[in-house]
Amino acid sequence: MTKQIFQGRSLLAEKDFTKNELMYLIDLSAHLKELKKKGIPHHYLEGKNIALLFEKASTRTRAAFTTAAIDLGAHPEYLGKNDIQLGKKESVEDTARVLGSMFDGIEFRGFKQSTVEQLAEFSGVPVWNGLTDEWHPTQMIADFLTVKENFGQLEGLTLAYVGDGRNNVANSLLVTGAILGVNIRIVSPESLFPEKELVDMAQTFADQSGSKLMITKDVAEGAKGADVLYTDVWVSMGEEEKFAERIELLTPYQLNMDMVRATGKDDMIILHCLPAFHDTKTDYGRDVKAKHHIDAMEITDEAFRSKHARQFEQAENRMHSIKAIMAATLGNLFIPKV
Repeated sequence: MTKQIFQGRSLLAEKDFTKNELMYLIDLSAHLKELKKKGIPHHYLEGKNIALLFEKASTRTRAAFTTAAIDLGAHPEYLGKNDIQLGKKESVEDTARVLGSMFDGIEFRGFKQSTVEQLAEFSGVPVWNGLTDEWHPTQMIADFLTVKENFGQLEGLTLAYVGDGRNNVANSLLVTGAILGVNIRIVSPESLFPEKELVDMAQTFADQSGSKLMITKDVAEGAKGADVLYTDVWVSMGEEEKFAERIELLTPYQLNMDMVRATGKDDMIILHCLPAFHDTKTDYGRDVKAKHHIDAMEITDEAFRSKHARQFEQAENRMHSIKAIMAATLGNLFIPKV
């Protein structure tokens, strides 16, 4: 039987996949999106059961995995932080062995990268990383699908990420962009630069793809000529005590219309993986305004609602890209090479 290059594989981090493999997943996402829009069934996972493990709460990741699984004919089962005992009352290995005997695939969204890696090692089924403190690979397929939809290509484009340069989204953008041949700039204060080991890894990929990498604290330098400006929340889950510190540190890196104009490109786009704190219409936003006297954090409301903004298309693409990842790795599709 011809070996299938995706069947049975886990998606734990982008660095484990080649440029052609990542491009295939992006293009398959676009194909499945078209089938969805045309109402054409694509039940590649008929009869499969999918476990959705969430240590960290999520709107988009949970909704995307749930709808993607249902569209593919599978049954998703949500297990929240009160339903699973990973490393507390039961080891990750024991949990993985039990779930692997009952489910055909496992999604994990939580804190430690080691947890998702152990789930993949011991479950015997494909495991998909819905986010850890180190990587966010399912987000990347959606992000670069959104970029390709807007520009028709990826190679040679420039994406500048502004804000906290050492979080999981920044890590994943740096490495994934380097693999795909996209020029990546991380624009942040020096204290929030990505780890040297990660930059070195990305540079190795960039040397192969032709991608140009930049790590800079200079906003004007980072924004100039960028096709994509990307930002994320200033305070990640578990870091809430750092609010005042981050606001002071990152206010110069707020994505606003001055930064948009600094790109010099009228056809540039804005991405944000959401949720975004762009106004005071949430309890969170009102609390931040009361304590810190600001109306927005990482992105202004004007930029968020501008003609350049693509964050809602990006959010929808989470579903299509997750569908592609699950179908390719669990659906017995004939993909002998890419």
